[in-house]
Amino acid sequence: MPLVRKVSESDARESIKRYAVGVEYDGSRFHGWQSQLGVTTVQDLLEGALSSVAAAPIRVVTAGRTDTGVHASGQVAHFDTVAERTALNWVRGANTNLPEGLAVTWANEVDNRFHARFSALSRKYRYILFCRDVRPTYLAQRVSWTYECLDVQRMRAAATCLEGRHDFSAFRASGCQAKQPVREIHELTVNKKGPWIWIDVEADGFLQHMVRNIAGVLTAIGTGARSVNWAKEVLESRDRALGGVTALPDGLYLSAVTYPRDFHIPPPPEPCKYW
Repeated sequence: MPLVRKVSESDARESIKRYAVGVEYDGSRFHGWQSQLGVTTVQDLLEGALSSVAAAPIRVVTAGRTDTGVHASGQVAHFDTVAERTALNWVRGANTNLPEGLAVTWANEVDNRFHARFSALSRKYRYILFCRDVRPTYLAQRVSWTYECLDVQRMRAAATCLEGRHDFSAFRASGCQAKQPVREIHELTVNKKGPWIWIDVEADGFLQHMVRNIAGVLTAIGTGARSVNWAKEVLESRDRALGGVTALPDGLYLSAVTYPRDFHIPPPPEPCKYW
């Protein structure tokens, strides 16, 4: 009678591999990242595509759960599997099963210590404003639009008070479930080229709608409707009701997630020359 080798728990754990993947998507096509019943989400589609490649159920963990309408050019996620596939197999196989507007850009086997969310050192968002008299056509829902002329110098001056570690209660959504409102903004810049204005925000973490509320405050200051000091007043008030209008999700992109170098996560794609 042939001997049957019992597989120990340690052997089973060793056979499980962890992969990190880069993901980009047009958020206007989906109801956000997080899986939800009855609507189309990025998580559900990605898990379905990867499960087809693995021929087994796959669950993914993301670096940041973006809201409905928010885009990503530098999203990162991870998953565990016993399936033996090459990095190229994961990328091409997943993309074969994904709809337009959603793609896996790279895949790497990573150390089991890696966690897409908890290993992240910082996240970076870009908010894109298109400023002209006529609304965008082929860029509709991919950029935010205003017919007003914005003063970038005023926006830059106002942005300086938001850099650093602060209580961002006035910039969080009323339904935000974060346990505490303190975040550290490493960098907040405002740039302009022709009709384009883009706001880059890098921080150790973000509250719900935080970037959109920052964009809303800076836009109101850029139009002259509010003073440059208003950004500081809103911040110090810690009162969301004083923070003005939340900017639309159309122009918001999760553009980068930064990790310790020893995880060998590929850098995010280079942004467009102007935005």
